[in-house]
Amino acid sequence: MWIILGTIFVLLVALLIIMRRMGGGNFPWVQFYAKGRESGFSMKEVHLLRKVAVENRLENPTSLFWSIKQLDRSIRGMITKFRNEGTTIDDSNVAFIGKLFDFRRRVELNLPKYKLGLKSSRKIATHQKIKINLPGAGTYMSSVVENLRKYIAVSYPEGPVLPEGFDWKGQEIAVSFWRGDDAGYIFDSNVLDDYSEKNYAILHITHSDNLVRNQKRSSVRIDVNNPAQLYLLKNVTETNDVEEKSAGLRCRLMDVSEGGAALIIGGRAKVGINIKLQFRLGPYKIRMSGIVRGVNFNPKKNQSVLHMQAAPLHPVIRNQLLSYVYNIFGEREQPSNVRRVTSY
Repeated sequence: MWIILGTIFVLLVALLIIMRRMGGGNFPWVQFYAKGRESGFSMKEVHLLRKVAVENRLENPTSLFWSIKQLDRSIRGMITKFRNEGTTIDDSNVAFIGKLFDFRRRVELNLPKYKLGLKSSRKIATHQKIKINLPGAGTYMSSVVENLRKYIAVSYPEGPVLPEGFDWKGQEIAVSFWRGDDAGYIFDSNVLDDYSEKNYAILHITHSDNLVRNQKRSSVRIDVNNPAQLYLLKNVTETNDVEEKSAGLRCRLMDVSEGGAALIIGGRAKVGINIKLQFRLGPYKIRMSGIVRGVNFNPKKNQSVLHMQAAPLHPVIRNQLLSYVYNIFGEREQPSNVRRVTSY
């Protein structure tokens, strides 16, 4: 019995010594690992975060499991360290930074404010862009002008031409929209009044307390207003990460994430085409290829907004893009509106 107890004691002492050597200092690393497992991280992931905490000399390493600020600071510290060593593009370091970005996204999207959705249309924000589906006619673009207790006032819908003398009043419609920091929603409504003859053409539509929440955000998107070059591809698999030297079709980037982008081009485009985008985000040259999953055509302006779902980015390019998206080095003087999105 005493031999068994002695052996257990020796093993515990040895484990404590190893843990302290792994982490350095007197921080209770057993508690760190326990907190990491409690937060849903694997032992391998917790070990990786411990390494980050030690490298950045964090006073409270457990903050990595919940603090975006500490994660940003740690990522910045690791990238700076690799830059000083000249090892930024080493495969192991690129993969390491990529995992840290994965952790950052995971911690942020686990915050309660990103898990709580809308229950009622009364909470829809003014200026929210919406799509109105009119059965038998098509989909129309609009936006919320004013959200009142008894109804929602929306801008006059733009889309397919309707028959002469058509009146929206009394029509049953389906309304869908993307909500920043959240997800996509859809609800049924009825048009109470059509004020197309007034100075400001608007519709009044009914509220709903039965919003359906779908397509939850899974990556971080920022609004931008950057010029870009577009190249048509026969197949998205044919592309590579080499910078194109020839001029492509000029377009303008509206928003971007690691999962895709939205852009404006002149003329009409089709869903399903394969494209490659080339653009700058601060000091970084980004190449992104993918498939156009959605098109919104504006006949008045003869412009199309394309929603592209991106193929997996080259790991180096992905880290550069996310460094800009998360503003790790303050490359965006005035941070853009950050939103959570699913794949395009």
